[in-house]
Amino acid sequence: MRFVWFLALRHLRRRRTQGFIGLLGVAVGIMVLTTALSLTNGFIRGLVDATLKAVPHLYLQSLDPQRNPPPPPHPQVVGQVPVFLTKALLTRRAEAGRGAGADFATLIGLGEGGAAVYPDLELSRLQEGGIVLGSALARNLGAYPGDRLFLVSINQKRIELEVAGTFQTGNYLLDAGFAFTTLADTRALMEAPNALSGYQLRLRNPEQAPEVALALAGRHYFPQTWQSSNRTLIEQLALQKRVIGIVVFLIVIVAALGMASVLVLMVIEKTPEIALLRVMGARASQVAGVFALEGLMLGTLGIVLGNLLGYGLSSYFRWRPVEIPGELYFLTRLPVEIKTSDFVWVSAMSLLVVLLASLLPLWRALRIKPGEVLR
Repeated sequence: MRFVWFLALRHLRRRRTQGFIGLLGVAVGIMVLTTALSLTNGFIRGLVDATLKAVPHLYLQSLDPQRNPPPPPHPQVVGQVPVFLTKALLTRRAEAGRGAGADFATLIGLGEGGAAVYPDLELSRLQEGGIVLGSALARNLGAYPGDRLFLVSINQKRIELEVAGTFQTGNYLLDAGFAFTTLADTRALMEAPNALSGYQLRLRNPEQAPEVALALAGRHYFPQTWQSSNRTLIEQLALQKRVIGIVVFLIVIVAALGMASVLVLMVIEKTPEIALLRVMGARASQVAGVFALEGLMLGTLGIVLGNLLGYGLSSYFRWRPVEIPGELYFLTRLPVEIKTSDFVWVSAMSLLVVLLASLLPLWRALRIKPGEVLR
């Protein structure tokens, strides 16, 4: 074994430039991959956090709008509010210098406890006779705080409310389609004085929503978690991360093959020396192990360096976030979330690729026949 290590280190010292280039190729590939995954994690987390500002962690939809007892207490629940959900047409009259505005919106009529379920939204000014609009919805309507809006329901009932304020989550789809009113105003609009859509709940840990839903599910309510109501978005983000990982991982494969090609050329160049070593008593496995060890050493050093560079670059972007157009991606800055699991699986897969690439020079060295070379 000492013989194998001695030759491997001598070869690498003599081929420092080629070895460093091969090592750097693997390192750069891993750096790009881990940084891309950290940026993707941050984008997913940022979009989910923005969505959860205006989406309850758990919604207990009433199976009978006229019979809706409060759900039983649960240690995960930190806030709950009775709600009445409906769709309505919002209109604003034309004024001097401003044209009329009209748009459809989902109305969320909140009972007592709305501030506890939506702590990140400005709902403190919401009172009976008022409405709080999503920022994009307010722009579409051309409405400002203090303006009067007419709300028209599907049964042609019309009421007038005053704009009490606006909210912004960072998710354009929510900011353009949601508005909050009081439970009394929503019931008046729908002419249903006792109706209730259900209860919206906020949890200590949003990830525990499926477990809490199972615990609170009963004959009065149908539970809907935020994961199920945003399943399409979550699946699209997960697919995006997988695609980015696969595409960028190809860089690591190309770099590993480039490193292997350098070692194969080294085998070809040293074919006479290999033949002499074999004649002098070196086993074929020992000679082949020299080049396999060189590939493993270069690959391992490249993986370690790549992880350090990837962590450093990800930390830099976490410190100085990338600015992105909010109207396209809902977020104005691209956050970064560094996950140890990403670095672990990237290192494991990269090491596997390096080991497979190291088989090329090993296989070439095993095929050398000393008799034919010396003859």
